[in-house]
Order: sequence, then C-alpha cells, then structure tokens
Amino acid sequence: MKASPQRTASSLSMRLGLTVSLMGAGLVLLLATLAYLALSHELGSLARESLNSKLEQIRHTLTSDLKTGDIAARPHSLLDLVMGHDNLHLSIFGADPQAEPLLNIGNRNLEPLPVALTQPESPAFLDWLDSAGNRLLSTSSLISLRNGEQVRVVLSLDRANDQALLSAYLRSTVIALPLLLMLIGIGAWWVVQRGLAPLQQFSRVAAKVTTQDLTHRLSPDNLPRELAELAHSINFMLHRLDGGVQQLSQFSDDLAHELRSPITNLMGKAQVTLSRERPPHEYKAVLESSTEELERLTRIVSDMLFLAQVSHPASQVAFEEVSLGEEARRVTELFALSAEEKHLGISLSGDGLVYGDRLMIQRAISNLLSNAIRHSPRASSISILVEEHDSSVSLSVGNPGAGIPEQHLEHLFERFYRVDSSRSRAEGGTGLGLAIVRSIMNLHQGRTEVSSVPGSFTLFRLVFARLNHPPRA
Repeated sequence: MKASPQRTASSLSMRLGLTVSLMGAGLVLLLATLAYLALSHELGSLARESLNSKLEQIRHTLTSDLKTGDIAARPHSLLDLVMGHDNLHLSIFGADPQAEPLLNIGNRNLEPLPVALTQPESPAFLDWLDSAGNRLLSTSSLISLRNGEQVRVVLSLDRANDQALLSAYLRSTVIALPLLLMLIGIGAWWVVQRGLAPLQQFSRVAAKVTTQDLTHRLSPDNLPRELAELAHSINFMLHRLDGGVQQLSQFSDDLAHELRSPITNLMGKAQVTLSRERPPHEYKAVLESSTEELERLTRIVSDMLFLAQVSHPASQVAFEEVSLGEEARRVTELFALSAEEKHLGISLSGDGLVYGDRLMIQRAISNLLSNAIRHSPRASSISILVEEHDSSVSLSVGNPGAGIPEQHLEHLFERFYRVDSSRSRAEGGTGLGLAIVRSIMNLHQGRTEVSSVPGSFTLFRLVFARLNHPPRA
C-alpha cells in the first residue's frame, strides 16, 4: 500500500524534526559538559594560585625574623596571614615530620596528613579527602630559616565552596536541561514545518496533473533557491510531457484518419463485389485495386515504424564519415528513370563531409528528390547543391513548379500534413516523407529549412554540422 502525500510529508517532518532535536540536545549536553569541565578547571587554577600566593607570604615571614622556637612562641605574623580565611589550614613541622607540628592554624584538625606531604620530594599540589570526606588541596614546601634550620610548611585549602558551586551548577543544569530540550524540539518542529511548507504546493500541483490535463505549473516565486530550481525543472518536464501527449494525440487522430480511407475503400469494394455474382474480370479488377490500397497501407506502416525508430530518444546509431556529394549522386542515379519519364534534368554540384548514418542520409535525400520530381513540371530541371560553411555543411534540393503558399511552410514537416490532400493521395504519397526527413535531421542534430516562391521555385535544405564539429550520437 502506498503512503498518502500527507502521511509521507508528516513522516519527513518527523524525521527532520527528530534529527534536528537530537542534534540540538547533543550540542546542549556537550556545551554543558564543556562548561562544567571549564568551571572545574578554572576553580582548580584559582585554588592553586591562591595557595602559591599565600605560601610565598608565609615563606617571606619565616625567612625574615623567625627561628624554630619562635614559631610556636610568636605566631602572630603567621596568624595574620591565615586568620580570616576559613578555608585555609597551616601546619609547620620541624626536622622530624612525623613528630607533632610546631604550629597548627585553622578551623579543622587535619591530622593525620597524607604521607606524601611529609616526604622530602613532596608533590607540588595534592588533591585529597580528609577523614570527614572534605576535599582539600594541599601544597608542601621545605623552608630554611635565618639560622639555617629547616621546617616543612603544609598549607591546605578547603574546597568545599568550589564543590558547592559545581554541585549547584549541576543541579541547575539538570533542572534547565529538559526545558531547553523541549524548546529545541518545538523550535526544530517549527523550522522544519516552515522549511517544508513549499512542498505542499508541489503536492497540490502533482495531485491535479493527469494525462488529460498537463497545464498546471509550479510557481517559483518566494521559494528557496534549491526548490525554485526544482520547480523550474518540474515545469520544464511538464511542458515536455504536455507537448508529447498533444503530439501523440494529434498523431493518433491523423493516423486514424489516414488509415480510415483505404480501409473503408477496401471494405466497400469487397462488399459491393460480393453482393452478387460477377464475371472473373471484375473480380480481378477489384483485387488489383485492393492491392494498390494495401500497398499504400504497407507504406504508411513502414514509414511509421521508421519514424518510431529515428524519433526514439534512446536511438543508438553508429555515425561515420559521409560524403554528401557522393550520397546525393547515388540517390540521383536511383531516380534517373523517374526523372526521364517526365523529361527532367538533375544537376548536382559541390561536396562536403559530415558525420552521420549513411542509409538515413540517403533516405532524407531520396524523400526530397522524390518530392521535387513529383511536383516539377515536365521538361524542367532540378538542382542539388552541397555547400560548406564555417560550421556547417548544407545540401539543397530545388525545383520549379507551383510553389507552396507561405502559410503552409511552417507545417510542411508535420506528420500527414499535405498542401493539396487529394492530389497527394492520388500520387501515392503517405504524408510522412518530410516528417521522416525532419526526424533524421533531429537525430543528426541538424535542421531542415524550406523556402518557396509561389508559381516559381521551391527549395529544401538539410543543414549538418561540419566534420570537425561532430554531433553526439
């Protein structure tokens, strides 16, 4: 079962909306994660800078005027550096780091300290948890006093405030994230619906198009560039289909009209002949007349098959180098007898090389020469001229005669078109000769031209590309 246009459009909208929403959600999550990592890194950097700064102040105080015994007796200068900072804790150890500290300043008892902070090669910074689970950042350094004694200073920073800030950020992000995702989903749906809105016009026009009505077109106004190009392409396609359907309809009407007359004649003669007994010579005359009509039908069918072959877009013809003068000479020899019967002279001059199918070019020349012989007055002359131009080669067939009125010239190459219908049928024409010529020239990417002076002269011209400009087969 085929999905309806509305269902298909909804499915496309849903897929695009979900895709945009998922991409937006992923981007929001990525930005939130990056912001959390950046905030955590910045807080850590500020904490290390604060410890470094405070440690330098403590170093300056210890190396200025204090001895080991003065650290516990006169800690006022050190108290001034640490007091007022509730998140700082200072521990100073003597020569034996495992012994009791000389001084402890802070709101918390941080004993025991991590062993790493009391080692000779202690890390620059140590992030650790005390026994209460509080996260601390500590730094340890050996400092030489004025009397040469060394003490180990351990300075720790309680990062509870930093952890609270990060936790608050996470909570606010978790609370705001669903709302952001909802807004992203609504925005994505609105953007997709707005973006796909022009496709509804495409759907409406497509629903109206039928084989009986191909006149509907898409309006490219106010469409995005990509959809405007698509609308132009669809309009061009509909134009070609409309022309093809009209041509097919007209051709079907013309073909039915052309076939109806000989079939009606055959049926009429047969019915009349069989209505009563007749002598053998009458039956023979009827059969001879019927044979002529059947031959005409055969020519029409043969010409139609040939037209279908050369007019098909997928026609693949192996082109070769062809001499127009040589092919015209061969055709002239074939029509020599017909020309002699009317005492016609045929002159041929010029030559030129083109790319094409030899047999098709011969047929095009034959159709033009046949028409010229048929319509030329007795004892006149027909001229065939091959000329080379800058980018083309032309073959012209001209003959004197009654000529063709101007209003008929543009229709001459249409199928079954006749200037004088009764005379053409009487002479055995099918009305497809010039249509075949035009189809052959279209296949060779050439063109046909005609000019006529009523009562004087008529000229048909075939124009091919030069040999150095081969058409694409």
